[in-house]
Amino acid sequence: MSLKYYLLILLFFPIYRIEAQILTPAGQIGSFNSATSFSINPSGFIYVADSGTNEITKIDTLGNVLKFIGGFGWSESQFDDPTGIYATTLNVYVADKNNHRIQFFDKDLNFLSQFSNQNSADEKTVFRYPAGSAVSNQGDIYILDSDNNRIMKFNSQGTYQLSIGSYDAGEFALHFPKQFTIADSRIFVIDVNRLLIFDQFGNGVKIIQLDFTPRNINSFQGDIFLTDQTRVTILKEDKIERGKFASQTISPQTEVEIVDALQFNEKLYVLTKAAVLVYNFNSNN
Repeated sequence: MSLKYYLLILLFFPIYRIEAQILTPAGQIGSFNSATSFSINPSGFIYVADSGTNEITKIDTLGNVLKFIGGFGWSESQFDDPTGIYATTLNVYVADKNNHRIQFFDKDLNFLSQFSNQNSADEKTVFRYPAGSAVSNQGDIYILDSDNNRIMKFNSQGTYQLSIGSYDAGEFALHFPKQFTIADSRIFVIDVNRLLIFDQFGNGVKIIQLDFTPRNINSFQGDIFLTDQTRVTILKEDKIERGKFASQTISPQTEVEIVDALQFNEKLYVLTKAAVLVYNFNSNN
């Protein structure tokens, strides 16, 4: 389907509120210098990227540090500003921003490989200063090319497929993309106070105008987590009224800035620069 067709049917989809839940503090885990993002894999292991120490830490939900790797550098398992991390059951992907590469690790943070295409003869396929990455169920890797304000798609062999949200994408063009995530085979990108949704082929699907400017976005099992400095907004797509999104906004009891957030096993995990804060969900009823 052509981009022109998508522009003709472009709509701004509303967000409506769902019943709120009460959070109660359940402690904190980890200790970091300047954490930038985290990811929880389906087995419940938490991986945290710390740009202050250029380290990646693996911890469990009890706070036990299982392994950490890193330090400043450009060799294997070293980093220069790890800004984004994405974990699956078997692998961990780290956007090593200033080294212009994505590093791949197994679930135990053993180095597997890296992907960088700085030497490509075709400039349109080159990414620089990657701010985040994610992998689809089909094995395709998506990278936020912050130097060119676009999401790039490569297949599992590293062959360039397409660019998403480039300058020629009309209303779906990205201007200042901060971060992105993949959920249900769709790409969700925060761009100032807009949430743009694309399908896996790069076609624009929806634009949601937000009443706040999120600093991060994450996802787990189909739920989308948007964070600003003081709040967490959870988006759940309504299965009856398609096109609308139910949302719940939560303000955790913390005086420090929120960096990222995810829910796992009825607990909300809130990343700050220094630790992961853990909260229990309790119904209002």
